[in-house]
Amino acid sequence: MHRFIIVGGGAGGLELATGLGDKFGTANGKRTARAQVTLIDRNSTHIWKPLLHEVAAGSLDPFSQELPYVAQARWHGFEFQQGDLLGIDRAAKRVTLGPLLDDEAGELLPQRDLEYDTLVVAIGSTTAFFGVPGAQENSLALDTVAQAELFRKRLIAACIRAEYRTEPPCVPAQDGMHTPRIQVAIVGAGATGVELSAELRNTAQVLHAYGLHKLDPQRDIGIVLIEGGPRILPALPERVSTATAQLLEKVGVELMTGETVAEVSRTSIRTASGKTVAADLTVWAAGIRAPVVLSQLDGLTTNRLGQLIVRSTLQTATDDNIFALGDCAACAWPGGEKADRNVPPRAQAAHQQASFLLKSFERRLDGRPLPDYTYRDFGSLVSLGHFSAVGSLMGGLIGGNMLIEGLFARFMYQSLYRMHIAALHGVARMVLDTVAHWLRRSTAPRVKLH
Repeated sequence: MHRFIIVGGGAGGLELATGLGDKFGTANGKRTARAQVTLIDRNSTHIWKPLLHEVAAGSLDPFSQELPYVAQARWHGFEFQQGDLLGIDRAAKRVTLGPLLDDEAGELLPQRDLEYDTLVVAIGSTTAFFGVPGAQENSLALDTVAQAELFRKRLIAACIRAEYRTEPPCVPAQDGMHTPRIQVAIVGAGATGVELSAELRNTAQVLHAYGLHKLDPQRDIGIVLIEGGPRILPALPERVSTATAQLLEKVGVELMTGETVAEVSRTSIRTASGKTVAADLTVWAAGIRAPVVLSQLDGLTTNRLGQLIVRSTLQTATDDNIFALGDCAACAWPGGEKADRNVPPRAQAAHQQASFLLKSFERRLDGRPLPDYTYRDFGSLVSLGHFSAVGSLMGGLIGGNMLIEGLFARFMYQSLYRMHIAALHGVARMVLDTVAHWLRRSTAPRVKLH
């Protein structure tokens, strides 16, 4: 049988493995199979990465949304191997996985080699700190559930601690202005930073309502969003940025645009213009890059962000048997705003590429030529949590470009996740999952309190 190996169980990788397993694997009781499908990931469970800001704010319990890879593999006819990608031997068509360790650093599984006929790299992206002094040591990224949960616990602890703190603030008040008792600084006003800032404002109010702290959630808990560019959400249309900025300022999020971070310490941030911002907690959401391992692979070409350069078929530039999709792939977007622009690192792109490769691999098994991938931009949506949502719909969805906000925008934003669930489980189970999620929300606090 043809051997497909997919490295990375994010949105695109897991959707592709599920589709290949259903179509060519041993799913649904099929006695024969055309392909052996193997999914590799360093973690044992999957969670949709755009939800991590909600985990960090406590508005989503990750354990209610995590999907075990072994269960998905059993249901959909593929195999799962846990481990880190160490290298690729292109001549032997073999990938090497690192050993799997337990919590006590004991070895559960040794280093392994797996052979492939077609390899798909879909390991996503990691936070880029750009060499800013102190950024990596004194701030938290939101790349994993563990990081998001760590921030949430530190936020609750900081609120409780600030109520009884007697020492002066890190940065004294200026011009008679009130200084918050605790301040969260978010570096980077892209989608993650903006969505987190809104969720945190709601979290501060809920924690106060449940009595975890007696601070004024508006005056005593400050949230500052720092962006080096001239406006927030620089990758989105300007009118979306303007509407979002107005909503954030309305709920008490301080916006600092045009300020490049020069240094991050344990209690403050210094900008290139000489300003100092107090920060009891700092979240770094200023950019992404591909994992370092991609730049170390055997003969594969990467760009300055470490992404694998792929052709219009999503095959890598130097190897027809290796494909890449999602955030780790640099795929040209001829119809983009700029001639040299690549497909943006969004969930909708990973979803489209997974669907595209599922059809391409059927042609590959039949020995037919592969089609070219064309990215379709349906717009961008940003969730502002309990308060609102804002975004633009465009392209083939409505035949133009339309700004949306409020309830309709929130519905469209939530539908993105529901589409992901439908791709993994089918429409019927997606509906059941939606109902179950609503029932859980109706009988639980709006924010995780422990």
